[in-house]
Amino acid sequence: MTDAPDPLVIFTPSGKRGRFPAGTPILTAARQLGVDLESVCGGRGVCSKCQVAPTFGEFAKHGVTSSEGAVGPMNAVEQRYDRVRGLIDGRRLGCQATVQGDLVVDVPADSQLHKQVVRKRAEARTITMDPATRLQCVEVEQPDMHAPTGDLERLKTALALPDLQVPPAFLSHLQPLLRKGNWQVTAAIFEDHTGAPPRLLDLWPGYRETPLYGLAVDLGSTTIAAHLTRLDTGAVVAASGVMNPQIRFGEDLMSRVSYAMMNPGGAAEMRDAVRTALADLAAALVAEADLDARDVVEATIVCNPVMHHILLGIDPVELGQAPFALAVSDALNLAAGDLDLGTINPAGRVYILPCIAGHVGADAAAVALSESPHRAEPLTLIADVGTNAEIILGNKSKLLACSSPTGPAFEGAQIAHGQRAAPGAIERVEINPETKAPRIRIIGNDHWSDAEEFGTDTAVSGICGSGIIEAVAEMRMAGVMDASGLIGSAEQTGSDRCVPDGRTYKFLLWAGGETGPDIYVTQGDIRAIQLAKSALYAGARLLMDELGVDHVDRVVLAGAFGAHISPKHAMVLGMIPDAPLDQVSSAGNAAGTGARIALCNKAMRAEVEALVRQIQKVETAIEPRFQEHFVAANALPHASDPFPHLRAVTPLPDVQFNAAAGQGRRRRRRDG
Repeated sequence: MTDAPDPLVIFTPSGKRGRFPAGTPILTAARQLGVDLESVCGGRGVCSKCQVAPTFGEFAKHGVTSSEGAVGPMNAVEQRYDRVRGLIDGRRLGCQATVQGDLVVDVPADSQLHKQVVRKRAEARTITMDPATRLQCVEVEQPDMHAPTGDLERLKTALALPDLQVPPAFLSHLQPLLRKGNWQVTAAIFEDHTGAPPRLLDLWPGYRETPLYGLAVDLGSTTIAAHLTRLDTGAVVAASGVMNPQIRFGEDLMSRVSYAMMNPGGAAEMRDAVRTALADLAAALVAEADLDARDVVEATIVCNPVMHHILLGIDPVELGQAPFALAVSDALNLAAGDLDLGTINPAGRVYILPCIAGHVGADAAAVALSESPHRAEPLTLIADVGTNAEIILGNKSKLLACSSPTGPAFEGAQIAHGQRAAPGAIERVEINPETKAPRIRIIGNDHWSDAEEFGTDTAVSGICGSGIIEAVAEMRMAGVMDASGLIGSAEQTGSDRCVPDGRTYKFLLWAGGETGPDIYVTQGDIRAIQLAKSALYAGARLLMDELGVDHVDRVVLAGAFGAHISPKHAMVLGMIPDAPLDQVSSAGNAAGTGARIALCNKAMRAEVEALVRQIQKVETAIEPRFQEHFVAANALPHASDPFPHLRAVTPLPDVQFNAAAGQGRRRRRRDG
């Protein structure tokens, strides 16, 4: 009889895992796995920097059930800390809490040493201003015993809005406000594109000069980004982002659907987590801009279908199985309180953009609104690249859309030395094709590693999504890796940076020495990128098949990650179909831009609602050709597509390796 294996510990959001003997402190396990968990007191339970959140339930993606007994009870040190300083509900001190069974542990953003850089900045965009909420200052006729109408009725008359909807909560404040303003008041009137009766959102005595504000929110599966925007000029006065706390329930969307299916109350748990994060983000932006929460009277939200349903408190189970039915697909106009968004004006309104289909959501609709392919002649392919890629293809004649499950590899997950974008992460890579020597740039340092200004004591902590994309593409261009994705041996490549790693090889990208770990690109990393890029390419090719075309005129890479992808490196990997490189561009956070457009111009809400009805959805999950395209796309850049535009500017070495050192066939001829 064999001994039972040690408990399995999985850390989110990094996805790093390992087995440790029962009784091992969580901080010890984190350090041994290289998890980004801060601690400055030497594990004495004093600093509280190592706080973690053990999570419980059945995690299908990880193949583990995490029970409450999998973490040891609070010891005296934790109890004293909780009594004196207080622990957030559900948190434990990583240096004191011990592993007792298979366990999933979330490392909150505030416990990460290398804080996540959420790169979803507001893109510069000229927007015609026509917001749904406006300020109107009026003189209200004073009461008269001979004309016994109520103050509310005379306010409606002054506003020339006889059908104005007034929440009952205003009635107790109306008379004091009118008298304080000497019968002059400024009203915030919400009047949207639907023709519904106007609604009173707030009322101030006298003339109010201060503008109103709104939040444009891009609720992604990995990050939540929000832009606090003036409703009179469209100017963004504050912008920020946070990690989506739902990551601890699963990195990809189907994992979260599985969590909801397998854990009673799981959908409500994820709903509460994301609503709290959204409210906290709104409060932080209001504080940063030094505003009163009452000044923020509107919000627009874009998200994928799973995030959409979880946010609304709808169990997403139907989105996990054919026919992928949405509970609701139309745009929604809600009260802020309906989403527990209590950190803006309590009477504030929230507009959630419409979803296109079960796997193509309001975020894709926002991208279409932002980039407007339906108004253009050139055939345009738009790929919003993230954990799940939304792809739109077409022009003013016809639009198609699909969703492709790229997974978290593009975010730095599933990569041996991968991490999310944070200071110290490699984000740019170049490899000399002759010497095979790489140089890198990291987040937080504007210099290349071969520049004196880079510094010899610079700590390189890992590699993020844009970095791994460039590293793999550069390895292909330098002849370190062949078209099948196989890394060659030192003998085959002529570089001692290629070192054995079991039955395969790995490439030394950065020698850390005393400043940090050695950073390698492994064969497993290559495979993860191949799977992700093949899904993206296959989705694009499927849309091209449906449209009956074999090329596109323009390619737009959207999303926070897409904004940092080099077009050449994306093409070398075969992430996107071949196109002239000067016609491949980045739209940055196009979904967030679409949310801002809908916030600032109510007519654009009507346009996006009409637009989603024009877009034809293609379901990749049931299309047999998707698998054919996926397999062919495993090669770098592609098994059969010649990629003429790419090869005209970047010849690729024609090398072939096999898994045995020195036995590979190496041909140095370069294609044109």
